[in-house]
Amino acid sequence: MSPKTEADHPDGSALPGTLPEELRAELVAFRRDLHMHPELGNQEFRTTAAIKAWLERAGLHPRVLSVGTGLICDIGADLGVPEDGMLAFRADIDALPIPDTKTECPYRSTVPDRAHACGHDVHTTVVLGAGLLLAELHRQGRLPRPVRLIFQPAEEVLPGGAADSIKGGALDGVRRIIAVHCDPRVDAGRVGLRTGAITSACDRLEISLDGPGGHTARPHLTTDLVTAAARVVTDVPALVGRRIDTRAGLAVTWGRIESGHAPNVIPQHAELSGTVRCLDIDAWRQAPDMVVAAIDEVANLHGAKSEINYVRGVPPVVNDRAVTDLLRDAMTVRRGPEAIEGTEQSLGGEDFSWYLEHVPGAMARLGVRTPGERTVRDLHQGDFDADESAITVGVELFTAAALLDAVS
Repeated sequence: MSPKTEADHPDGSALPGTLPEELRAELVAFRRDLHMHPELGNQEFRTTAAIKAWLERAGLHPRVLSVGTGLICDIGADLGVPEDGMLAFRADIDALPIPDTKTECPYRSTVPDRAHACGHDVHTTVVLGAGLLLAELHRQGRLPRPVRLIFQPAEEVLPGGAADSIKGGALDGVRRIIAVHCDPRVDAGRVGLRTGAITSACDRLEISLDGPGGHTARPHLTTDLVTAAARVVTDVPALVGRRIDTRAGLAVTWGRIESGHAPNVIPQHAELSGTVRCLDIDAWRQAPDMVVAAIDEVANLHGAKSEINYVRGVPPVVNDRAVTDLLRDAMTVRRGPEAIEGTEQSLGGEDFSWYLEHVPGAMARLGVRTPGERTVRDLHQGDFDADESAITVGVELFTAAALLDAVS
């Protein structure tokens, strides 16, 4: 495998690293294999082994993380770590615990209630493909600086597998890091870029409410626990919304409420769970104390005893301006400025943010919608799929970013 064509560098010189057709087909097959065999966070043993085999065939030396899944691999390690550090590519390799509902897809999931419905198979394939191209350039003596590949487990498991990767040395010697995330609202062949916050903070709430129980004929003699739970559901988001600047976009949203077994019995126990999402990183840091105080306030008002498990999730992904500009330049070289569009900050959470607590970086939204397609396939839905031409776009974006970073 060797690059066959070259793109023009803005200064007029040639920039190598266009994806050859033979490798493109192999990467599509690799992505489909991952899609058929999805694995949940911290269980990605088959996925890890498959990535490792590909990297080793390319003459590289990947290292599996101490948690047993996920890998780190340096390309051009013999060049030495630059004094100012190297560029890293990050991919997440886990799947979701939902069924694949695509009925006529030949590569649909073969694992019950498991699906790559967030595009992590695409992210993984993009980083693998970029690594293989850069490894070939290194063999040709055309890679000026080393690059690190990070294949991270458990992105979907709060607070995310990024912490294990960082603890395992993923950022040692790294000065910048980049990633992509599939976006079904953006056409394949295009990317969405944004400087500043591109995702939101996301935490999880688990609440238990308890009372003595009783008969529905005599709610005044006990704690009306169902009413207490209902008031927590409705009043807590309203209270929090009045105690923080609305521009922070802090939202408490419930996903589960359970209580009781009979229509004429006031239960002794209720459980609620949901999420806390926030657009602003400073407000996110205030959120736990504020939300817990509001829950206690409402529960006490109704005579319920509350036990709150506030699970810290992830801060917002805040794209660094210089690294975003690097992605912009790379995409311009490969596809032209018309292949770039602006993108909004989403309320989704992404543990890529933990890397950005240590080094500057940026995440691009990789278009995966087939141009002209009218069907909207959202992320975290069982019918999600990606236009596989996006793999080529992602590979060449990352490869160009690595080569441009070397001269920036």
